[in-house]
Amino acid sequence: MSSPRVAVLVPVHDQSAFLARALDGLLAQHLTDWEAVVLDDGSPDPEVVREVVAALPHPRLRLLHWPVNRGLGAALNAGLDATAAPLVAYLPADDVWSAAHLTALVGSLADPGVALARTGLTEPAGTPYAQLVQVAHRRTPDRWTERAELETDDLDRLFWRRVGARGRTAETGSVTCTWTRHPGQRSRAIRESADGGLNVFRSRYRVAQPLRFASTDGGEVDEVARYARFRTQEHPPADGLSVLLVGELALNPERVLALRERGHRLTGLWTTDGLGDATVGPLPFGHVPDLDRDRWPDAVRELRPDLVWAQLNWRAVPFAHAVQSAFPDLPFVWHFKEAPQRSLVRGEWPLLADLVRRADACLFATDEERDWFAGALRGRVDPRRLGVLDGDLPKRDWLDAPLGRKLSADDGEPHTAVVGRPSGLDAAWVLELARSGVHTHLYGQVRAPGPKGAWTGWLAEALASAPEHVHLHPAVGPEDWVTELSRYDAGWLHRFSSDNGGDLRRASWDDLNSPARLPVLLAAGLPLLQQANPGSAVAVERVLRRDGTGLFYRSAAEVAVVLAAELATRRGAAAALAVREEHTFDAHADRLVELFASLTR
Repeated sequence: MSSPRVAVLVPVHDQSAFLARALDGLLAQHLTDWEAVVLDDGSPDPEVVREVVAALPHPRLRLLHWPVNRGLGAALNAGLDATAAPLVAYLPADDVWSAAHLTALVGSLADPGVALARTGLTEPAGTPYAQLVQVAHRRTPDRWTERAELETDDLDRLFWRRVGARGRTAETGSVTCTWTRHPGQRSRAIRESADGGLNVFRSRYRVAQPLRFASTDGGEVDEVARYARFRTQEHPPADGLSVLLVGELALNPERVLALRERGHRLTGLWTTDGLGDATVGPLPFGHVPDLDRDRWPDAVRELRPDLVWAQLNWRAVPFAHAVQSAFPDLPFVWHFKEAPQRSLVRGEWPLLADLVRRADACLFATDEERDWFAGALRGRVDPRRLGVLDGDLPKRDWLDAPLGRKLSADDGEPHTAVVGRPSGLDAAWVLELARSGVHTHLYGQVRAPGPKGAWTGWLAEALASAPEHVHLHPAVGPEDWVTELSRYDAGWLHRFSSDNGGDLRRASWDDLNSPARLPVLLAAGLPLLQQANPGSAVAVERVLRRDGTGLFYRSAAEVAVVLAAELATRRGAAAALAVREEHTFDAHADRLVELFASLTR
């Protein structure tokens, strides 16, 4: 047999069910002078991977296995190190080659000026970069970027750009491979447009360290830098309560360290059905070890916690209910932020109602949400066990940053900020604001399903029509909230019309909710723009009127008027700075601990 001309790298993690199909396509190649290595990067079923490789014996097919997932870059680099052929091709375990695939790629690489070649796919991937399955390249000293430096779906950033810079990129002109679209793809775990994101990725691959993370349809997050202050923080001995956190921690997960700072021991048990921005463990700031999720009932029995603190949003409901049912004698606090309407739509209202009914105590984000549950479960739940505490308040530490200089101090025009999805805004509204001289600065827009990505239909029009008054910025993290966002004059909350007429039975999610952006904007000293809904029960409107932090309007013209008054007086900004401490989790941690202690006596 001739020496191998092509090294074939076959990465596999949780796609063992596809592996035999992929290897069958490898063995069917017209070009036979290859060597191949299956790279089992911590598969949950390594015995299946071994069985598949053993069932297809070939002298140039080998298996490398690691018990813990190290990431795509590390696996592929190990494959490069384990092979020697001058050309390298890729066959992910869930993809397929036709018999002419290697022949086509090697033919394009026969030109010495070509560094990288790619074939067509039977179905377009819809990504701006080439997929592994369609690419072959010359062996070079270049190596794949590994997890410690960056995790991203962008293969150009991980490798193609470097190796492609060494020569031309050639298209074979033929379609010889299939990129298999399915829910378990790595790229789908990363991209929010596929219901993925940082925490979906973390959970699937059980990543134990903070991530530097980027997706091609969203922004970038550097958890290493963001959470450095917490990872090195010294805490008092954990001789207080043993608290088992169950579910997910949403957008401000480091808030739970307020309990660790008070000497309580925290342990995590996380749902596997979270959202990309709903934080699950291993927590990137440390100090909260995880239970083994594969044997969690036994692990909970071994831990013997003092109580369960389950949270937070509708995605956590099924798992929180499962834990509650498995341990009915453990003191159980259900902390719920949003949204009962989603549980109704998903058919999970019976589970949510049962959680509230059986919990020793329940905490809700707003008075209105508490009262909604009290009414919906009248006669089934003791209202005295229902309390109010927004479960996703940020940690106070982020407030310790300098305020920035107002943009309006230089141009005299009002500047407003949108953090997260521009709920209720559209091109007509933003352009009417622009005609009144009002600037709209949008932060962290991502291409995602549902309302989170609704901006994609109008933002291009707004940017083209009013480029001097509509501005797009990358997401701003908590470390920069105060300094970055304080440059503006006001922040946008959700724009919506309420028609509940004061009847909570008719209340919508917007009526009951306390938006996560509320404490973020208050941290920067911004008053909040909120559409007035007279005659309706709206939680956030009540809070803004109580604290004097709201700028209320009914039309875009009124927005310009209230902003002009704010620039003249700065009353809203002063009120925001006066109450921002109350909108941190630390301000309420002692009250929460008192509740926990009362349930464990």
